Amino acid sequence: MGNKSKNKDYLVQGTILVAASFIARIIGMVYRIPLKNILGTEGIGYYSTANELYNIILMVSSFSIPLAVSRMVSERLHAGEQKNAYRVFKCAMRFAIAVGASMSIVTFLFAGVITKYAMKAENASYALRVLAPAIFLFAITGVFRGFFQGRNTMVPTAASQVIEQVVNAIVSLAAAFVFVGYGTKLGEKKGNDSLGAAYGAAGGTLGTVISIAVALIFLIAVYMAYRGRMNRQLRRDVTTEQESDREIYKILIWTLVPIVLSTVIYNIGTVLDQGVFNAILAGQGYTEKQYVTIWGVYSGEFRVLMNVPLSIASCLAPSVVPSLAAVMSDNDTKEASIKVRDTIRYTMILTIPCAVGFLALSSPIMQLIFSDSTELASGIMQTGSLLIVLLGLSTLTTGILQGLGRMKEPMIHSAIALVLHLILLAILMTVFKLNIYGVLYSNIFFGLIMCILNAISIKKYLRYRQELVRTFIIPLVSSGIMGLAAYGVYNLCHLAVGNAISCLAAILVAIVVYGVVLIKLRGITERELYAIPKGAILVGVLKKCRLL
Repeated sequence: MGNKSKNKDYLVQGTILVAASFIARIIGMVYRIPLKNILGTEGIGYYSTANELYNIILMVSSFSIPLAVSRMVSERLHAGEQKNAYRVFKCAMRFAIAVGASMSIVTFLFAGVITKYAMKAENASYALRVLAPAIFLFAITGVFRGFFQGRNTMVPTAASQVIEQVVNAIVSLAAAFVFVGYGTKLGEKKGNDSLGAAYGAAGGTLGTVISIAVALIFLIAVYMAYRGRMNRQLRRDVTTEQESDREIYKILIWTLVPIVLSTVIYNIGTVLDQGVFNAILAGQGYTEKQYVTIWGVYSGEFRVLMNVPLSIASCLAPSVVPSLAAVMSDNDTKEASIKVRDTIRYTMILTIPCAVGFLALSSPIMQLIFSDSTELASGIMQTGSLLIVLLGLSTLTTGILQGLGRMKEPMIHSAIALVLHLILLAILMTVFKLNIYGVLYSNIFFGLIMCILNAISIKKYLRYRQELVRTFIIPLVSSGIMGLAAYGVYNLCHLAVGNAISCLAAILVAIVVYGVVLIKLRGITERELYAIPKGAILVGVLKKCRLL
């Protein structure tokens, strides 16, 4: 009963985060459609550039704080040390305020320098300056999220993410509309036709700042409501040895540093890719408007879509860290292996069909979501579909290694993969002149190297080897059949109706076909279905349909 209930609770918590992240990403994807119409492709290019720089700065300053806090809180709660867990929260909050404020100020002051010399897109500086306060707000928000995750409740994090995206969508669209009009008028006076796009991008990023502020207010309200219960737990705590603030800061920094370095190295590739891409295309005679527009399709359309299925791994990674940290503190490698097996299988069962779906319906989806029927858009979608699986698996296995306490390995693996990736990118763009496809192929290579190196380390430290047939082969076969069905249904429907109805019909058929084939091939069992939220209801429906 013990292990089963633990795994069920773990899957429930992970699924809550995945569901919330899916909702948030879909909202984010949907509002990008009118946002692109307001900003244009050039404006989306500046918007994406500012956001990528912002994300890198977050990774350096505060992106890893939730992970580190959740791990430290989970370890102390597992040992029954309520007071020490609360001291971790207080120390982390002071640390986040100091680091977040410093990085916000630096970003605001040097936004122009960074965008001009690092990204060759100086007009993105307006948007980056608007984003600067969000760095400070995110740092504080991250401490609250890590605190709740360490207590094995993902609901506050999940709810705050959905609230954040709803507010972001509303404010971004309104501000972008107002700012683009102002920028266009100003550009006419100054003779700069890019000012409308640049100011519009700045308006779009204002939504990020306001939304994080609202999410923070929500988390503070949840914390205040929870405080009475926590105070009762603190009074019952009989821990005699209380950690000093100095000791906690030391552990926090030593936990954060390898996570930050591995996260930065792992994710900085996007910013470096754009810097290399812009510089090489500029040298090949492209104008700033041309290469920013191409990057806008890649980053503002394809990566936005790709991030929806990738949210599975990005949610399961932070939820697996405190869970693994707790069982590894008891040296329970058997339980750790079960958690690793289940999370990897869960991720592959969901990401592989998404990748095949992108491949089979590339142009229809791009037309449906972004009204983009160009060959460039569908080509990027098809070529990059494999990235969903590789980046999803590498993100998750990085989280697994961190949960096992192996902080240095992901950092080393990311550094090796990044160097090899950049060498390949330069060759593909200069020698073979593959343009944006060079970026895609080199990213696929990066993800593959990360997956291989992470798998070797997990096997080494956990003496564990992932089961192959039900994790990879059955989902792949099921997805292949699903892809053929979706492609056939789309083309058949498209003879009579438009793209939108044909695409939605194909996606609906794809979901049903994949689910039926996966169950019939025993890619997922009745026991595993019971372990997910509302699993009993799902099992009942499937039995009535004679699928189980």
